[in-house]
Amino acid sequence: MSDSFPDATELNARQRAILGLIIREFASTAEPVGSQTLVKAYELGISPATVRNEMKALEDLGYLTHPHTSAGRVPTHKGYRFFVQHLLQDHSLPATLEHTIRHQFFQVQQELDQWVRLSASVLARTAQSAAITTMPRPASALFKHVELISLQPRTMLMVVVLQGGAMRQQLIAVEDPWTQQALSQLSTDLNERLAGLDAYRVRQVEGPSEPLARQLTDLIAEILLHEDEREEQIFSDGLVNVLQAPEFLDQGEARRFVEIFEEPSAIEPLIHEARQLPGVQVIIGGERPYDNLPDVSLVLSRYGQPTQGTGILGIIGPIRMPYGRTISTVRFMSSLMSGLVASLYGDEAGSEE
Repeated sequence: MSDSFPDATELNARQRAILGLIIREFASTAEPVGSQTLVKAYELGISPATVRNEMKALEDLGYLTHPHTSAGRVPTHKGYRFFVQHLLQDHSLPATLEHTIRHQFFQVQQELDQWVRLSASVLARTAQSAAITTMPRPASALFKHVELISLQPRTMLMVVVLQGGAMRQQLIAVEDPWTQQALSQLSTDLNERLAGLDAYRVRQVEGPSEPLARQLTDLIAEILLHEDEREEQIFSDGLVNVLQAPEFLDQGEARRFVEIFEEPSAIEPLIHEARQLPGVQVIIGGERPYDNLPDVSLVLSRYGQPTQGTGILGIIGPIRMPYGRTISTVRFMSSLMSGLVASLYGDEAGSEE
């Protein structure tokens, strides 16, 4: 999601090793890292002076910086991006933790909204950060079926069910009375014509001769279009985990993070883009075009089934985060949620990887 990833060949092996150690140390302590700390903690086999020279080179290249009040260094956004792109090794969560997480999901009812809410809670607790999840939805709302129910001779209830399970209802007044049998037959006709179509294709269907059928077809298209324009339903958890981080002890910084976390419009473009991409996506410190988020990083992944709908889940927190554990947590939760969605809607489309 960045347009300026660091070149993997820009750093030599020693510089890469030192940068990785500084980022891991800083993620753990939130304190600037000095050469003496690295030499003592990691038995590098080289002198502090040599480490300082390499740290100076990394700073000149833009991977490190240092606070004016400290001789130690801290990573820059460029340093974090190099770390994520080139230094992280794939690893999984401990098997016991994966088993515990799976068990939590199998204890709740087989209802999608409960799974989505639980996924935000589990993500936040496992990553010790703030988490967001969205309900799965198709790229465009798709019609599944309609039921027409006679309430009075000239009043009916139209129940439209969308792919993914969302249900919309609408009362409709008609000029001429309709029996339930006639409405049921009309429902069958509409279902045969419109099954699996989006709003655009519903409007392109050859118009039925029956005026009521045409009216209902137009209403169904409007419902689908409204669904496409509906805001993302975002669930969140773990805000307190982030506000305890040293970065947000300042009230102004904390307030800005709360505003980002609680205002969907700030992150909806990220959610939309992540929904189009496979795998785990990492956005570090407002990388362009997301420079309205300069003080946070996001680790996001889509989940679900392409034909039934996909959602997004992930972590939002300070730039100083343990990216390895966070990425592995998000990747595991994406796989788990994809499997649950497949079990709910059927396996014919396969699940996300």
